[in-house]
Amino acid sequence: KLMNDVGKTFYESFKDAGITKILTIEASGIAPAIMASFHFDVPCLFAKKAKPSTLKDGFYSTEIHSFTKNKTSTVIVSEEFLGEGDKVLIIDDFLANGDASLGLNDIVQQAKATTVGIGIVVEKSFQDGRQRLENEGLNVTSLCKVASLKGNKWRGKGITYCIRIDENNVPYFTVNGKFIYRFYQDFSNIFQNKSFCELKKWIFKKKECFG
Repeated sequence: KLMNDVGKTFYESFKDAGITKILTIEASGIAPAIMASFHFDVPCLFAKKAKPSTLKDGFYSTEIHSFTKNKTSTVIVSEEFLGEGDKVLIIDDFLANGDASLGLNDIVQQAKATTVGIGIVVEKSFQDGRQRLENEGLNVTSLCKVASLKGNKWRGKGITYCIRIDENNVPYFTVNGKFIYRFYQDFSNIFQNKSFCELKKWIFKKKECFG
């Protein structure tokens, strides 16, 4: 349901732009990209980080550096699926320094197609990704902006989210310092010795924990 809503929101933002293709990079961008393509009713393409053995003909390629993994990959898209005249919406899960979206835009330019916009699920607004994209004349839309992650706190626009552990080793959730939800005692052992990012991933996967 969450990814469906994400895809629908991107559709509402770009529905009048004449989108013909959705483009993302494997692997974490695929889920929101597929749902966006469903609502636009257009093909979803994803750049591969390795050349498939089945790819015999020409392809576009570019190098993309991952900020989170500190790794540079050569990504490719087959020429068969992207070409001149396509109007492309690039979708990605996170925006940090913008390298992924800039690389995908490079592939679009190689195909003589047009990048109509960049759709981001979560933008780390304390980094320079948006500025770099906008400097290239790209239209950026993000669904969530994170202003800071300092002190194991996720600060959105005017909002601070935090996971804490009480004296009984039971995790609880606060927003702007106010108690919001205490997790079930049965789950408390999962939260021991985990980073804040790991806790957030666990929360989103285990949404049944919330009342």
